[in-house]
Amino acid sequence: MKVAILAGGAGSRLAEETQLRPKPMVEIGGMPILWHIMEYYAHYGFKDFVIALGYKGEIIKEYFERACQSSTNLKIDFASGEIEREFNGGRDWSVSLIETGLVTMTGGRIKRLAPYLDEGTFLLTWGDGLSDVNLTDLLAFHRSHGKLATLTAVHPPARYGHLSFEGDRVTDFTEKPQTKEGWINGAFFVLEPGIFDYIEGDETQWEREPLQALARDGQLMAYKHTSFWQCMDTLREKYLLERLWASGAAPWKVWD
Repeated sequence: MKVAILAGGAGSRLAEETQLRPKPMVEIGGMPILWHIMEYYAHYGFKDFVIALGYKGEIIKEYFERACQSSTNLKIDFASGEIEREFNGGRDWSVSLIETGLVTMTGGRIKRLAPYLDEGTFLLTWGDGLSDVNLTDLLAFHRSHGKLATLTAVHPPARYGHLSFEGDRVTDFTEKPQTKEGWINGAFFVLEPGIFDYIEGDETQWEREPLQALARDGQLMAYKHTSFWQCMDTLREKYLLERLWASGAAPWKVWD
């Protein structure tokens, strides 16, 4: 089963980091957040990736070229000029890097990936968010309902402390609660090819017309995830992920 990852946005709210590189290449613990996402999927056995490129996509291509070269032994015959390459371990991933346009919207990027996703169920997420969602259970949930689309619904961490009152008296103060906010779309989708019929073209935002129409048609289901989820839209969120990684107890670190 293929994993589609959208990695083409400009990441304007993280401009301090994204002036020189695309947001999925911003590092957490010395490795791009894109690498963390792929390691997470690979842990569950999903190792066939199709990545939608856009803003500074050449940097992502160069990264994977270098990663492949570093896992390859070379034997060079100076007399004949022949070069033999021998794979030397590393990741057993397949990675397709697809140019989907510089200003293409999210829905348009997804539709441009259609020729590379075969004709069956596929997984989709953004290149800037991490979670500890159980992907095996997510896929089982999707298969159980038979609809076209499943999204992972999450409770976002609140940015400010939550207050509870009795009259004007504060009865409870909780700093950054995980579960007192409403449900939002946390990506980590499971999708059927029928969703492509809901995407008109490059200017379509996946989060608007397609998801709204799928919901109206009864084709959108939510897998409710109450544990860790965190996007990386700002420097503050990058530093939060960095601290979690440095602690040695990052919730998404499930691989060896």
